[in-house]
Amino acid sequence: MNLSFFDQFASPCLLGIPLILLSMLFPALLFPTPNNRWVTNRLSTLQLWSIRSITKQLMTPLNKEGHKWALILTSLMMLLLTINLLGLLPYTFTPTTQLSMNMALAFPLWLATLLTGLRNQPSISLGHLLPEGTPTLLIPALIMIETTSLLIRPLALGVRLTANLTAGHLLIQLISTATTTLLPIMPAVSILTTSILLLLTILEVA
Repeated sequence: MNLSFFDQFASPCLLGIPLILLSMLFPALLFPTPNNRWVTNRLSTLQLWSIRSITKQLMTPLNKEGHKWALILTSLMMLLLTINLLGLLPYTFTPTTQLSMNMALAFPLWLATLLTGLRNQPSISLGHLLPEGTPTLLIPALIMIETTSLLIRPLALGVRLTANLTAGHLLIQLISTATTTLLPIMPAVSILTTSILLLLTILEVA
């Protein structure tokens, strides 16, 4: 059976059952189980510090009413961070390279943000559709353009995120294949491609 470089983005299956759910739930096993002590080891300390830092960065610009989103946003950030970092390891699968998962995360959160804004601050939310000082003749066209851009935002951002992740993983796959192929033929060139692969992996982690 012939394989292509894009086969690494196909969801692995066992007995015909996609294993994407297992790959999404696996990061939760890395977090410590509940204990009667707040901090049990250095790993727990590092995890608590990272969660606190992420929550502080997310919630500082928001008012107190917006802090009710802290739990879901921090959980989403930790999930994405963990599965993306695990996806850089060899022989692993990255669920965020699938457009279906990115859209499943993006669309409900975008819709919830939009509906919450329209319910709590309708005039301010609708005011974003028409910038101040717009000429009268351009008002209908500008409202249609802004509404269209607002509605397609989750699709556009989801496709762009999927394309970025797919391109990064595909580039790593291509360079690593070139490294192993050139190793017995041209060791010097293979060392050069290895250094490029290392720099690209650091870039992907960043």
